[in-house]
Amino acid sequence: MFSPKKSLGQNFLNDKNIINKIVKITNIKNEKIIEIGPGTGNLTNEIINSAPKELILIEKDINLYKFLINKYLNNDIVKILNEDILNYNLENFNKYKIISNLPYNISSKFLMKTIILNKNIKEIVCMIQSELADKFNIAYGKMNKYKFACNYCCKYEIKFNVSSNVFYPKPKVKSKVVNFILKKNNIDLKKFDYFIKNFFTNKRKKIKSNKYFYNKINSKYLNYRYEDLSYSDILIIYKGFKFSIS
Repeated sequence: MFSPKKSLGQNFLNDKNIINKIVKITNIKNEKIIEIGPGTGNLTNEIINSAPKELILIEKDINLYKFLINKYLNNDIVKILNEDILNYNLENFNKYKIISNLPYNISSKFLMKTIILNKNIKEIVCMIQSELADKFNIAYGKMNKYKFACNYCCKYEIKFNVSSNVFYPKPKVKSKVVNFILKKNNIDLKKFDYFIKNFFTNKRKKIKSNKYFYNKINSKYLNYRYEDLSYSDILIIYKGFKFSIS
């Protein structure tokens, strides 16, 4: 019926078993849910069957948006928005959960943007590429901005692997379903954004070569590369450096 658009990173999930496993990860009944990139509504149908209080579908593709409007015309709990989630402000929402088979071409940007919004979003259950799932996993590999942001903002868990055979078309990358439960941190959004963008640059160079931090942190860390530091070390640096927008 619809041909997935490569430009939008569309891969439609058709496997009923995988869909059922996704919706069972978190409680949906009487919760406010956002689904991003619902496509033709395969996952949407199972979310509805789990009796949410409210379900907001955010779909960028205008043709799929029109299809979903017609499909859920008589369902009072469903609201459908034709928006690009990367440009859409989720800060007006209050205590929603996100469930999504995220388009892979936006997943890293969207997650890094969203996991800090703990006043607006309670939890994220999503399918992402395996490589990105591992980047968020603090128990796997060296430190990076994904691990730091995730561990500071969330409780994170990789739930299960997903075969490429359950999609149309089959993606060239492997997939995992993951769960972010957002912590109730009082995050200084400007400071956190500045830190993520500027501290985690050029992993091959020592921190003393980073002009944004050379005079702003404890000197004992200057001869290290950020990827060789522990989460605890970087947390000390984050909390201790004096942030200024000037």
